[in-house]
Amino acid sequence: MDPVKTLPVAVIGAGPIGLATAAHLLERGLEPLIFEAGPTAGSAVEQWRHIRLFSPWRFNLDAAAVRLLEGTGWVAPRLTALPYGGELIDYYLAPLAATPEISSRLQASARVIAVTRQGMDKTHARDRDTTPFTVRVEHEHGEVRDHTVAAVIDASGTWSTRNPLGTSGLPAIGEDTADDRISSPLPDLTGRDRATFANRRVLVVGAGHSAANTLINLADLAKEEPGTTILWAVRGGSAEKVYGGGDADGLPARGQLGVRLRRLVEAGTIELRTGFGIASLKTRDSGATVEAVDGRTLDADVIIPCTGFRPDLDILRELRLNLDPPSRPRSSSVR
Repeated sequence: MDPVKTLPVAVIGAGPIGLATAAHLLERGLEPLIFEAGPTAGSAVEQWRHIRLFSPWRFNLDAAAVRLLEGTGWVAPRLTALPYGGELIDYYLAPLAATPEISSRLQASARVIAVTRQGMDKTHARDRDTTPFTVRVEHEHGEVRDHTVAAVIDASGTWSTRNPLGTSGLPAIGEDTADDRISSPLPDLTGRDRATFANRRVLVVGAGHSAANTLINLADLAKEEPGTTILWAVRGGSAEKVYGGGDADGLPARGQLGVRLRRLVEAGTIELRTGFGIASLKTRDSGATVEAVDGRTLDADVIIPCTGFRPDLDILRELRLNLDPPSRPRSSSVR
């Protein structure tokens, strides 16, 4: 028997994709070895547990994962309900991670810091395709160990690597030194992080559904804290893409999100600036001045970056990657 075939398959990340991947590997008679950088499964989701998804449960449950859970007596949530991030953890990811099949193969507080071919750097070609992988992992308390595996599935996601505020894929000039004026993505505006934003001039940057959710939550905050001013900057010439299809949207909750956001802009609750590609940030005593490429400026006390995310490929630097051209690869091959 080929010794490589007896080795486990490394799964990087214990979020929804990583745990579902492990369930599918088990059904195929393969041995997963799951590395999760956080202390528990779903640690990235934990950071946005206050956000409600616009896709119902039926789109967030994996079939192989459900088959594992049903063996424990788990009862599925109502499939048409819209879960919060916290519910995704509490009613799905945590029970899935606790199954004997997954828990015995899950290593938490285990951050993958590099992946390579065993005994080879990326310049070596001979027998490369038949050589197992080495996954270097920093475990709890700083212990570093190498693990030999047959294959690697990177399900680490993109949450920890947001896109910059600037155009051309580069940080805006001054962005790197303005960290204390820039919040984390998807802050808990009406709960844990309320004091950071209440009665302040807040600028939201981005044209996706994360921006829409954030803006609507800010509007809810402003009802209770009237001194809160909401600014919204998008790079494009309009916000129509964010508003979406309204009642015609394939996901009704997503359509309602856009409809509500449009009404808030039209009512003046949110001040929208279109065509606002950010060139630079200049810090002030209590905030920052944000300058657009065309010279327009906005003053804000705090900036919320809803600019999307990108993969961190640094751990794969010793592999030969053939990636799709976009900055957020949809597929890749690894050697």
